[in-house]
Amino acid sequence: MVQWKRGRRPVLGGLLIIVITAFAGTACGTPPTTSVAPTAGGLDVPMPMMGGPRVDEASYLAEMIPHHEEAVAAATQLARSPRPEMRALGQRIVATQSVEIQQMTGWLATWYPRQPRPEYRPMMRDLSALSGDDLDRAFLTDMIPHHMSAVMMSQRVLIAGGPLHPEVLGFAGTVRDVQRSEIVLMRGYLTSWFPTSTGPGGMGPGGMGQGGMGQGGGWPR
Repeated sequence: MVQWKRGRRPVLGGLLIIVITAFAGTACGTPPTTSVAPTAGGLDVPMPMMGGPRVDEASYLAEMIPHHEEAVAAATQLARSPRPEMRALGQRIVATQSVEIQQMTGWLATWYPRQPRPEYRPMMRDLSALSGDDLDRAFLTDMIPHHMSAVMMSQRVLIAGGPLHPEVLGFAGTVRDVQRSEIVLMRGYLTSWFPTSTGPGGMGPGGMGQGGMGQGGGWPR
């Protein structure tokens, strides 16, 4: 039977507050000049309030890199899944997010070379010892809230309208849209294959996820 690691705790209660208050710091490096304020929407993911603090894109990139790295590591485990749908999903996540990690790393090195790498507290459980249904169920249960946090992080960047490089603007929109569609797909898999595992809102028993992103839980994951 799959069990959660001891010492982890849900963060659903403070999720929206965390999203709103994150990225209040100032990035090092020269700020870009492009700014936008796109319309929020899509899925049933809570969106940050308008009129919040300006976005620090350096922190967004620095936080998103380890977030992506965790997703790639987890998706790699799906090569052992008995379901072709899950193996294909894992391959897609690994391919897409590996390229995005390279992009973000390059942007940070060019624009914000002094930006520190944040402390990252893992959200997803260790999948290496799991197989069969246990592997697929655990991956879906953990990756849905993991994706939801990336959607919220990226939407926060798009809504706040702080100074953004055009590359980051397009990147955030892509992350939001791609991972939002994958959430719908994974929810469908979880409901079809493991109907007793789903809780309110189609989430697994872990709710919106556990742990926090960055030192002090700066971003939800």
